[in-house]
Amino acid sequence: MTYRLHHAPDNASLIVRLTLLELGQPFDAVLVDRTRQAQKSPAYLALNPNGLIPVLETDSGPIFETGAILLWLADRHGALMPTPGDPLRGEALKWLFFLSNTLHAGLRMQFYPAAYAGEDAHAQACLRKTNAANLATHLKKLNTLAQGHDWLLGNDLSALDLYLAPLLRWCALYPLGDTGWFALSDYPALAAILERLETRGSVKAAAQAEGLGPRPFTDPRLATPPEGSAT
Repeated sequence: MTYRLHHAPDNASLIVRLTLLELGQPFDAVLVDRTRQAQKSPAYLALNPNGLIPVLETDSGPIFETGAILLWLADRHGALMPTPGDPLRGEALKWLFFLSNTLHAGLRMQFYPAAYAGEDAHAQACLRKTNAANLATHLKKLNTLAQGHDWLLGNDLSALDLYLAPLLRWCALYPLGDTGWFALSDYPALAAILERLETRGSVKAAAQAEGLGPRPFTDPRLATPPEGSAT
């Protein structure tokens, strides 16, 4: 089948787009208009009751949660993740879930503190300060993991690299006007991964489709998508 990726520009759906492009799998990109809160519409909630982007429609039904989509695609197509019998499978899984459950979740707290600390500005500032320190610790662990080889898992590109790159992009861009908590130069091994990724056709195609600019990861700028809105 041709997959249907329900997406918004420069959202978590970018991670799935990169994965589909790397796998060479055809897909239809179905815009979720965030300016109209389309992710909360009855039609979208029928696909993902959590009202979050992305959703990937497959011949096995709709799949949501970015990490789950990546693992399903990798297993379905036999690429970008070690297979169940591979000795590296456990290593890949633990870091995939670290990216999804720890780093990605922490970024949501950094970008949307009101959802966790309420509307009090002081409480939000305190949350961001503590959370920024936690995020730096997480990124240092990933930088250590990446040292000495080309990609997070060694010498082969994996879904983990495709997940990591957009997360680092958003670290440099958000919260708007308050990005001093992050500097890519503090994580040279991760920066080298981003440089390698930017030479790949999948990244160039995704950047063009979503208006991310010529260096979407090492010199990120706010998206200027041909359709839809990143926020």
